[in-house]
This record gives sequence, C-alpha cells and structure tokens, in this order.
Amino acid sequence: MRIVDTHLHLVYMDRFRYPWLADAGPLNRDWHADAYFAEAERLGVESALHMEVDVAEEDMEAETRFVLGAHPRIVGAIAACRPESPDFPAYLERIAAIPGVKAFRRILHTSPDELSQSTMFAQNLRLLGRHNLAFDLCVRANQLRIGHDLVARCPDTQFILDHCGVPDVAGKALDPWRDDIRRLAALPNVAAKVSGIVAYAGPDWTVDDLRPFVEHIIDSFGWDRVVFGSDYPVLTLTADLTRWVTALRQIVGGASADEQARLFHRNAERLYRI
Repeated sequence: MRIVDTHLHLVYMDRFRYPWLADAGPLNRDWHADAYFAEAERLGVESALHMEVDVAEEDMEAETRFVLGAHPRIVGAIAACRPESPDFPAYLERIAAIPGVKAFRRILHTSPDELSQSTMFAQNLRLLGRHNLAFDLCVRANQLRIGHDLVARCPDTQFILDHCGVPDVAGKALDPWRDDIRRLAALPNVAAKVSGIVAYAGPDWTVDDLRPFVEHIIDSFGWDRVVFGSDYPVLTLTADLTRWVTALRQIVGGASADEQARLFHRNAERLYRI
C-alpha cells in the first residue's frame, strides 16, 4: 500500500529559528529530509507534505520556500500563517502564489483559546476557501468545541483536524473526547488526520491502546474524510516511523483495500490537491 505522509516536520537549525525547540528535549536538533526518507521509503511512503514547524515568525515564508525543494519526494507544503493579523490577506496572496503550497496552519493547541475566536481570524480563514486551500486545525481535546465553532464559521473552507484532536491516549481519556469528535465530524467541511497520537500515548504504548482512538475517528468521519500523517519527528518521543505505520496497518487491517487506500493516500491527494 503506497502512502502519502501529510505531516512531515523538518528541522534545519542552521537556516531557521525554532524558539519552542529549546524546551523540547531530544527533539532539539536537526531533522533532515534524507534521514526521514531513508526509513519512510521502505514503508511505502512515496511522497510527503511538509508541515510547518512553528519557526520564528520572520522565518515563516523562507521555511515554506526552502522545504519545497528539500527533497524530490516532498510534493507540497502546509505553510505557517497568522490569521489573527490584519496583514494576513496580503501574506496569503504572496504565499499562495508559491507552487506547491497546499494548505496553511496556525498552531492553536499551545495558544490562548481566544486567539481563534476573533472575527478577524474567521474572516481571514474564509479567504482560504476562495483559493481552494485547506487549513490544518491543531487543537487539544479540551479545545475541540472552540474548534467546532471556528469550522462552522467558515463553511466554504476545508479544515483537516490534526492528531485526532490531541486526545490523552496514555490516560485512556475517551470521554468527553468521543462526543466532541462526533460533533465536529458532523460538519461537512472538516476531515481528520490520523497522526500524532503515539506522542500522547506514553513510551510503553501498545496497539490496543491506540485502537479505540483510531477506530472512533474513522467511525466518526468515515473513510472518505481521514488521512494519514506521521508527525515525524515528534513521534520519535515514544516510537519510530516503522512502529507507528506497522501499528496503524494492524488497526485497519480488517478494512477493504479500497478503504485503506483512501486513508493512506487517496483522500490526501484529493483534499490537498496533490
């Protein structure tokens, strides 16, 4: 089964500034494309989208331009942005004109809840729909309701929920996460990325620890609205890429070949226009 990875982070510390990495322990180092693809290609990953890495604001545009040429298997970029800024429309026009930009993201799970609730934030995200560009929604489990409100205010913009909504997998906290996921999935303009959950599972996680979270996401969104993401290198906090891909394949092993193809590559190609 070929795979499109919709969530690859790369770190080039000699080129860009990453303020958050100072407190990120073993992640605080270079993570280059060649090292990732050396493992990924053996697993069937034929292409990847680079996900912005929350670089310093002054480096956002340069990061987007650089990663699009960092490796031939990188087929697109999800660019950093600041929709809370009145300068966003001009920034959007400039970045959207770069060949290979497929979507945008603003980190929300480490930001105040109020950031995404302003009138300007929603107005600016509605502009993405006019460009046929998606917005990756990265919120914690306890922010899913404000995420729902944002998605509902932008009905013509495609959203992709990152990391299954950041559930507490280690704590087996299925509720109220399950209800909030169902409520969000009822909106037609949002899909879900099956990614990131191993980082919230603790170092001794098993496939059965992940299974109820993955199965609920697929049950809620359906096979046409789920995509695969590695969340490399964040996943290395508790696993490696091989372990994550192997676990996910085991979880969805009972699905049809067509359903698995939708999860692993077909939906990504449609939603991100690859």
